[in-house]
Amino acid sequence: MSSSVATKPSAPPPKAAAPARTQRSVLSRVLARPEVGALAAAIAIFLFFYAVAEPFRTLPAFATVLYASSTIGIVAVGVALLMIGGEFDLSSGVAVATSALAAAMITYQFSLNMWVGVIFSLVVALAIGFVNGYLVMRTGIPSFLITLSTFFILQGLNLGITKLVTGTVATPNASALDGFDSARAIFASDIPLGFMTLKVTVLWWFFFVAVASWLLLRTRTGNWITAAGGNQASARAVGVPVPKVKIGLFMGVAFLAWFLGMHLLFNFSSVQSGLGVGNEFIYIIAAVVGGALLTGGYGSAVGSAFGAFIFGMTTQGIVFAGWDPNWFRTFLGVMLLLAVLVNLYVKNYAAQRK
Repeated sequence: MSSSVATKPSAPPPKAAAPARTQRSVLSRVLARPEVGALAAAIAIFLFFYAVAEPFRTLPAFATVLYASSTIGIVAVGVALLMIGGEFDLSSGVAVATSALAAAMITYQFSLNMWVGVIFSLVVALAIGFVNGYLVMRTGIPSFLITLSTFFILQGLNLGITKLVTGTVATPNASALDGFDSARAIFASDIPLGFMTLKVTVLWWFFFVAVASWLLLRTRTGNWITAAGGNQASARAVGVPVPKVKIGLFMGVAFLAWFLGMHLLFNFSSVQSGLGVGNEFIYIIAAVVGGALLTGGYGSAVGSAFGAFIFGMTTQGIVFAGWDPNWFRTFLGVMLLLAVLVNLYVKNYAAQRK
C-alpha cells in the first residue's frame, strides 16, 4: 500500500520592489519655474536704478513705474498665454488703437452714450481675435503670417477711416459725451492711497495676472493650453479641443487689447490713429523675458508681469536718471538676448539637479 506525502505549497515569489521616485530638490523646483530669471533681472534692475537715480527712490516715482508697467503688462498677460499655447499675435498693438478708435468714432458721430461705444468696440475686438484664431486653425498657416496680415489691415483701416470720418488722424475730444465720466472711473481713474496715487490699471493688471495664473495652474483649460503648445498632434490625440483652445487664446489677447484701448481713450479723451504700432513686439518680449518659450508649451502669467515691470522700470528709470531715452531700444535688444540665455541656463541647471 503506497503512502502519499503531503507537500507544502511553495511560497509565492517576492514582489519586485517598486522603483523609488526621485525627489527633486527645493532649489531645482524653484529654478524650474519660468519666472525665476525675470524675477532676478527685475531685482537687479530695480537696485541699479535705485542706486543711480535719486528720483527713482520716491513713492510717486514707484507709482509711475507701476503705471507704465501696467500699460504693457495687461496685454502681455494674454500674449504670454497665447505663446504658451504655441502661437503669436502681431496685431495686438494696433488692435489697441482699433478698439479705442471704434469706441470714440461711433459714439461721437452718432451722439451716443459712451457705453454704447465701449460695448461696440468690445464686439469688434473679439471679432478680430476670433478671425485670427479661426484662420490659423482652418488654414494651417503660421500665426506669425496671419496676424502680420491683420496688423497691416488694421493699421490701414485705423488711418484711412479716421482720416475719412474726422478729417484728421485723431478722434475728437470725447470728454463731454454722456457716460464718459462713469466709463473713466472703470478704465482710467486714480486711486489715492494717501502715501501715493495709483492708476486703476495697476489693480486691473494684478487682477488679470491672478486670473491667468489660476487658469494655467488650477484648471483643465490650463492643462489644455500647455499641451496644445507643447505638441499639438499629441494634444489632439488625447482629446484636447485644440481649435477651441487656440481661438479662445486669440480672443483673450483681443479682449485685453480692447481693455487697454479703453484706458487710453478715457485717460486722454482722444486717440491717435497710429497708436500702438510696434507695441506688439514689446508684449512678446515681456512674455519671453518672463520665461515663455518661443516654441510654446512653457511659461507663466506671473513671468509676463515681471517682464512688464522690467520695461516699466527701464522706461521711467532712464528718465529719472537723466539719460537719453533713445537708448531704450538698444536696451530692449540686449535684454531680450540676455533673457533667452538666462532662461536657457536656468532650465538646464534645474534639469541637471533633478
